[in-house]
Amino acid sequence: MAFTAEQEALIISSWNEMKDDAASFALKFFLRLFEIIPSSAKRFSFLRDSDLSLEKNPKLKAHAMSVFVMTCESATQLRKTGKVSVANTTLKKLGATHFKAGITDVHFEVLKFALLETVKEAVPYMWSDELKDAWGIAYDHMVGAIKSQM
Repeated sequence: MAFTAEQEALIISSWNEMKDDAASFALKFFLRLFEIIPSSAKRFSFLRDSDLSLEKNPKLKAHAMSVFVMTCESATQLRKTGKVSVANTTLKKLGATHFKAGITDVHFEVLKFALLETVKEAVPYMWSDELKDAWGIAYDHMVGAIKSQM
């Protein structure tokens, strides 16, 4: 099934509503992951040796924001090309990093849940099954591209 113009528009319009506070939402998204799977924080090399709280860790904030942005960009790529296009070197690095960290399907699924809950919290007035599906499909394709290199 092709990613539709309507799905892309839903992601873009919801992103536009969130982007002024995207860094805060992105951090919430990862903090949800750590609430559900506390041990997952240890899988991030930049968190293992940090004395900073998760909420104040600049590397976690940057990582969370990059995942949020990559998911949004995936929607546009899906609409234009039918697949997520990550630079081959970046994709190989992402695959290797996630493999080395021992990331499994469970981690990806919990992160998807956290992403969707964060979007729902960020734009409750826009939330619908269609918006949930659009973000979920974009995320699934992004993860599929990463997993193909693991």
